[in-house]
Amino acid sequence: MITIDDLTMQFSGTTLFSRVDLQFNPGNCYGIIGANGAGKSTFIKILSGELEPTSGHVYIDSKARMSVLKQDQALYNDYTVMDTVIMGNQRLYDCGKEKDAIYEKEDFSDEDGMRAAELEEEFAELGGYEAESDAGRLLQGLGVTTEYYDTLMSDMDPRLKVKILLAQALFGNPDIILLDEPTNNLDLPSVVWLENFLMDYEGTVLVVSHDRYFLNNICTHIVDIDYGKIKMYVGNYDFWYESSQLIQKLTKDQNKKAEQKIQELQTFIARFAANRSKSRQATSRRKLLDKITIEELPASSRRYPWVGFKANREPGKDRLFVTDVSKTVNGVKLLDNVSFTVGKEDKIVIIGRNELAVTMLFKILAGEEEPDTGSVKWGASIEYAYFPSDNSSYFENCDYNLIDWMRQFSEDKKESYLRTFLGRMLFSGDDVYKNVRVLSGGEKVRCMISKLMLSGGNFLLMDQPTNHLDLESIAALNNGMSAFPYNIVFSCHDHQLVQTVANRVIEITEDGIIDRKCTYDEYVNLFDLEHALESRE
Repeated sequence: MITIDDLTMQFSGTTLFSRVDLQFNPGNCYGIIGANGAGKSTFIKILSGELEPTSGHVYIDSKARMSVLKQDQALYNDYTVMDTVIMGNQRLYDCGKEKDAIYEKEDFSDEDGMRAAELEEEFAELGGYEAESDAGRLLQGLGVTTEYYDTLMSDMDPRLKVKILLAQALFGNPDIILLDEPTNNLDLPSVVWLENFLMDYEGTVLVVSHDRYFLNNICTHIVDIDYGKIKMYVGNYDFWYESSQLIQKLTKDQNKKAEQKIQELQTFIARFAANRSKSRQATSRRKLLDKITIEELPASSRRYPWVGFKANREPGKDRLFVTDVSKTVNGVKLLDNVSFTVGKEDKIVIIGRNELAVTMLFKILAGEEEPDTGSVKWGASIEYAYFPSDNSSYFENCDYNLIDWMRQFSEDKKESYLRTFLGRMLFSGDDVYKNVRVLSGGEKVRCMISKLMLSGGNFLLMDQPTNHLDLESIAALNNGMSAFPYNIVFSCHDHQLVQTVANRVIEITEDGIIDRKCTYDEYVNLFDLEHALESRE
């Protein structure tokens, strides 16, 4: 159990939240939501002890073991993958290392024997003899195969490091798990595995996430950070959203009725205050007027962008032809004879356990990489617009403000025109004069979406466009992609966006591709059925 009493947090005179009283109980999963900058990650750091609050207290059972998803990928560079996961239970790891060091001594003493016996008992109680198999199950579930177990973390791809650190946070059956954006850079099958793990978990889970579908599946409660407060709601994300919208509507309706009543009373008072026969009624209404209050709606930290893609020209019949594309990088074959044709109605999601392979396909489609064999042919009328998963090259060594940065990509150089696209993604006023070098990850993504809207492309290539975006921005992007009338080929970790946008799924496997004309949920259900049938044979 975690109890929070009168918690307040301020940074540089700005209050993130104040006077917070909450309790988190075992068996529940709490989804922490709020706009970028509202204080979600700060709240997690306070609970983990990494930050001290300005005032108030956090009480955690001293016997409870807390596990936290680490954000620093370089922290375990000198350790193997297996050791990194087992260090999720630091006492177990230390116990095992001390025990092994004693057994390796050449001059093994009686004291060493007694200490080894103590360590053996503790090691067994902590589950040490099952540690590697338990860690292996977590890694396998997240798509990290046995070939990597003895590899140093420094040699691992960053996308796999994310999975390994997540396995570390889940290892050893901790009493409390704190997860800050655990689905970032996770492929969709790994997200499904994580959902199942957390739904079966009996401890206390607090998770920050921008994935609506994920929150809906795992959460028993929603913890909303907004208006400088932290409030808890029973239910999942959709229930919170419907409830919060209803509360806002009821408050506005009540205020509207109050305003109408105030207007009626003020009109009567103004008309009859000087009338001797009506003066008593006017005085009575004045007293009533003093009692009517308008409930002030506090300013929300949430901001809602708008995303819409408008093509400069309508595409013709031929869209995209990919034929026998193969690509090997550093001796690893990422793509093996990949072939598909994009038809008129297709909105295709590209998925796969190996995200390097997915991104490589996008780079080849966009002309950033050449295939070893095979070809990519675009229709003559196609003007594709590309959103890369790594946008760093667009901002590195760049000394532009946002207006000048957008001006690079526009035939119309007028500031008023460029402001239109930046404003849709919440860059307004003097924000457009901010230097792009100081932008956060989420702001850079919003810049790239502004650029995409500006392009007027009639075919969208989008590799992980939701990374670093908050829930409101993801919902706006979801709406824009759904409304786009032409082709989209995209990859994405947001289940709800994938389900509502894609009508075709292409999965990249080691043996080529699996190509199905269906929604993502239909695809998942199809393969769950196939696996069930295989298991019966």
